Amino acid sequence: MSAAPLRVGVVGVGVMGADHAVRLAHRVAGADLVAVSDPDTARAAELAARFDGVRVVGEPLDLIADDGVDAVLVASPGSAHEEQVLACVEHGKPTLCEKPLTMDGESSLRVVEAERKAGRPLVQVGFMRRFDPEYAEMKRLIDSGDLGRILLVHNVHRNLRAGASFRSEMIVRDSLVHEVDVCRWLFGAEIETITVLAPRPTGHAADGVLDPQVAIFHMAGGGMATTEVFVNSQVGYEVRCEAVAERGNVTIGLGQSVFVRRAGQYGGRIPDDWRDRFGRAYDLEVQAWVDAARRGEVAGPTAWDGYAATAACTAGMESLATGRPVPVTMADRADVLGGGQA
Repeated sequence: MSAAPLRVGVVGVGVMGADHAVRLAHRVAGADLVAVSDPDTARAAELAARFDGVRVVGEPLDLIADDGVDAVLVASPGSAHEEQVLACVEHGKPTLCEKPLTMDGESSLRVVEAERKAGRPLVQVGFMRRFDPEYAEMKRLIDSGDLGRILLVHNVHRNLRAGASFRSEMIVRDSLVHEVDVCRWLFGAEIETITVLAPRPTGHAADGVLDPQVAIFHMAGGGMATTEVFVNSQVGYEVRCEAVAERGNVTIGLGQSVFVRRAGQYGGRIPDDWRDRFGRAYDLEVQAWVDAARRGEVAGPTAWDGYAATAACTAGMESLATGRPVPVTMADRADVLGGGQA
């Protein structure tokens, strides 16, 4: 491992990017936050001023090409990811790209192919649930074989509320994408067919937005998964997962706080957003990325995982529009990767 700290630049400093900047500056070992970039230069300057020695670079591609930046954390809108991640690969920069990898399967495949041509893995995709201690323990129990073969997975993914700009297809591409990766990871298999259905929408959704949605995955190997995504639940940020196996089941996400009984009532707190529920997972994810980058490796979800998730969500958006099951079309892994790992 390199003795020098990894000099990291953050592209996109909205809520997610700013949170990562604080994480890199204060909670991650072996990394120095050195630069930030955002189209909102005033926001970028305000963030940079909170830390010593952090520069504002006006153009994201200039930050990526900067010789003073060793690695890049991409937290910009998904529509910018393809160009920015391809630039990171071109410059040989280890990259942590927030989900989705890109906006559709074809562009994600271009990233995978570019990384393959570069000759070494560079891209980690921000599916942080793999780093969450509860999800990690679920995966360990399933892989141990003690419960037998995994048969079903049931997911619930609810947000307190979403803005009017968060449209129906974004519920698939930007929210359901997490469960797509979780199910691929837990089953160790690809999604063969996806169906996305929607009941009559909640009155709290913006006009024309189908919310909630229910997705059904048929996995290679015969497993199945269901997911409810409800981004305007009005209750809080709830993420639960149950894996059903032949000799038992595992459930996570039942509550992070103290459970209290008093005055004829009982319950605990439901967090408002993802930072409460998954703050630790993000810390572990970014630390793993930094450690791996300093070794010249990639930890966790790869560019291929990002591509597979995007391909499934592309099919999911088609299913949402048609109401019919849609096969997930993917390139042959061996043909693209040549038998190696991306």
